[in-house]
Amino acid sequence: MRNIRWQLLIAIGGLALVVVLLIGQTPDQVTAPAQPVTGGVHSEALVGEIIRLNPILDFSNQPDRDIDRLIYHGLLHFDSRGIPVPDLAATWSISADATLYTFTLHEDAVWHDGEPVTSDDIVYTFSKLQDDDYPGPEDIHELWNQVNIIRLDDRRVQFQLPEPFAPFLDYLSVGLLPDHLLRGVSAGDLIDHPFNLDPIGTGPFRLDQFILEDNKITDVSLVAFDEFYGQQPFLERIELILFENEQDALKAYNNGEVKGIGYLGESILEEALSLPSMNVHSARLPRLGLIFLNLQNPEKDFLSEKTIRRALAIAINRQWIIDQVFLGQAVQPIGPIMPGTWAFAEGLKALPFDPDEAAQILESEGWELPAGAALGTPEYQRVKDEEILSLELVHLDDNANTQIAELVKRYWEAIAIQVELVPVSSDSLLNEFLQPRAFQAVLTELDLGNYPDPDPYPIWHDSQTETGQNYSGFSDRNISIWLEQARTTPDRGRRSELYTSFQYRFQDQVPSILMYYPIYNYGIDAQVQGVTVGPLFNPSDRFNTVFDWYLVARRGVSPEKEETPQP
Repeated sequence: MRNIRWQLLIAIGGLALVVVLLIGQTPDQVTAPAQPVTGGVHSEALVGEIIRLNPILDFSNQPDRDIDRLIYHGLLHFDSRGIPVPDLAATWSISADATLYTFTLHEDAVWHDGEPVTSDDIVYTFSKLQDDDYPGPEDIHELWNQVNIIRLDDRRVQFQLPEPFAPFLDYLSVGLLPDHLLRGVSAGDLIDHPFNLDPIGTGPFRLDQFILEDNKITDVSLVAFDEFYGQQPFLERIELILFENEQDALKAYNNGEVKGIGYLGESILEEALSLPSMNVHSARLPRLGLIFLNLQNPEKDFLSEKTIRRALAIAINRQWIIDQVFLGQAVQPIGPIMPGTWAFAEGLKALPFDPDEAAQILESEGWELPAGAALGTPEYQRVKDEEILSLELVHLDDNANTQIAELVKRYWEAIAIQVELVPVSSDSLLNEFLQPRAFQAVLTELDLGNYPDPDPYPIWHDSQTETGQNYSGFSDRNISIWLEQARTTPDRGRRSELYTSFQYRFQDQVPSILMYYPIYNYGIDAQVQGVTVGPLFNPSDRFNTVFDWYLVARRGVSPEKEETPQP
């Protein structure tokens, strides 16, 4: 279970606003705040198309994931800090050695067709991730192939792990599938199964109908499920309307066809922000832009020195890059674990932008300028033992990464480091540079996964330097011990302490340069009340608070409180 959950991607992505309640008073009576009541239809624009509404097959299509979040629920879900909360499972227990996880189902949970949810549904769902023909991510398949799934009775299931793995709870939030409808259907056969367009789930909304145009789904209509075991939503119906591009989605909003837009991309964000009727919610996405430095490159052995790495890091004005390239729609990282989550070290401070200190570090390490040379002149070079201080920076050959790389080059050249940019394709970046460790510096982006548990082990543990994803070749025994312990103890308090130590040590060692977290922007009409968007681990997480959304409210009047007579 060592190399799971981390992948390289490029993406864009999210912060939160709150609702205002108005309270009026008269001399003789107190007007109570507006109280939400059941009723109303929320409509939202999604960009893309429906492929299959199946929670174990929606990993590559965001519209599917968005709709599945409303139809299906899992054993548990996570709050805004990434802490697990009971869902279909009323309770669970973990053995002292963190290898046995026992779950007990909520006794009132039923499927949308009225059948009770049983342990057979748990066994069926997770056994599909073990099937040889499972078409999803290989790391998920490998993990589940090591797990023994045991049906204890109608409502209890136990998962047996071969070794302690504290992040295991993250893998149990996937929506369950109904065994009574799919028994005997393999994961491979599910790909083209009719169930994917006639889904039966356990979530707060059930499928009502599709609208087809030219044999293509253009509208998915969901209605509130009256027998939902949890909090009942106020909304009676949600319409999810599909569009080919962001511009069409925004046009539909302006025409009053939808009340929300699932994602406000760069092409429409500025106009959306100018609309007085639209509330724009933003949140960080779990993707980290960074520059991997190859600490084991024999041609650039100065990268093995933490003082030089610090100089490279503080020479870059990351906020300026965010403002210029992302128009402010990104967040400067403080450390390798997302802020706002349970594992983040709250006292940690971001590295400063200090080119003067960076230049002083280089000079103190023997990288000197020729006599009479001055910073900022194009001719100067830093030299040490007849070696010119220079770096190759590999980056994706697209607009955003090219802009970032050019700005980094400018900042490094400002402290007399020669920089050559190497634009490459995404396949080449991974296969020709990162995996063979054939680079000096690489600008890329890490997908931290759809799971709230940080588990930095695959990227920074010293066992992953040769064949794993520790592309920097960073080897620090203290950090490795802390990461080993953090993924084997189920005690979250102890894990938090270990991850705090890791984050402070990481900042001291600067094994790579953390650049940005992308922002996800979500637009929803101001008439939809009760909407909050916390930290996101996937854009679909915007529906985590859908139970509180409302369009209809009743303002009541209550008599003024009587004063208590004084003796």
